[in-house]
Amino acid sequence: MNNKMQILVVEDDAPVRSLITTTLKAHDYSYLTAPNGNQAILEASSHNPDVMLLDLGLPDMDGVEVIRKIRTWSNLPIIVISARSEDTDKIDALDAGADDYITKPFSVEELLARLRVTQRRLAASQNQQNCSSVFENGNLKIDYAAGCAYLSDEELHLTPIEYKLLCLLSRNVGKVLTHTFITQKIWGSSWDNDVASLRVFMASLRKKLESSPDSPQFIQTHIGVGYRMLRV
Repeated sequence: MNNKMQILVVEDDAPVRSLITTTLKAHDYSYLTAPNGNQAILEASSHNPDVMLLDLGLPDMDGVEVIRKIRTWSNLPIIVISARSEDTDKIDALDAGADDYITKPFSVEELLARLRVTQRRLAASQNQQNCSSVFENGNLKIDYAAGCAYLSDEELHLTPIEYKLLCLLSRNVGKVLTHTFITQKIWGSSWDNDVASLRVFMASLRKKLESSPDSPQFIQTHIGVGYRMLRV
């Protein structure tokens, strides 16, 4: 089976690069490689790959800078693979426009799982563009045109902020959205009190959305970082 996805692997450490490319080859992904940031940007613009796997510690420029440059012209999904494990590093990369973040050392199973999530998100996004203005995820349905959301065909009674949050998460299903990104989109600012408000609204939304808030089905919390809508 050919996965029909081309992956750009940006990694200057040869053994790690070899591990990733061997894994991709074994699972029928086609791939390109780049050992530094400038080459990564060149390959991304020349070959238009489906996904980029990006190390942050590159010899010529920081990986966050690579993300920022690519985001000026492309929505290419970028999964960071980095030894930097601090929340601030994750937040910097995600705020710059990365879609996901894997910390080294990582398992190949985790890498393949994150790629499958990205693949499903790309397919869902394509279907959304092709089909209609209705988003469906398990028993959750959002009719963007009508401004309504339904759970098991029952209309959800959401406040305007809750509805905006739900739409923002659904339009980025599978992607970790940072507190800063969400508050900028919802309130146009990102002060501490906006983040505090976000937590309150998210808790309220979850009560209406999740049958068991302690084991959420739809919205996953990334502590200290942000939130992600899961593809059910």
